[in-house]
Amino acid sequence: MSLTSLLIASEEQLAPLIAPPIVIAGVAVLVFLMMGLVTFAYRDVANRHSGKGPAGGGHDGGHH
Repeated sequence: MSLTSLLIASEEQLAPLIAPPIVIAGVAVLVFLMMGLVTFAYRDVANRHSGKGPAGGGHDGGHH
């Protein structure tokens, strides 16, 4: 590869982003925080209902 072709190749433009990188990172952080909140909420519900299962702790059938 010659020096001229190397210089021409280095001037290529990158594809434009839909938003600045900091905005994309902020959206990603918000999405992960929301998923964590949902996970925490379901964990809390599971802990509240932990005493309602069968005595053995398995799935022996039946409903609440």
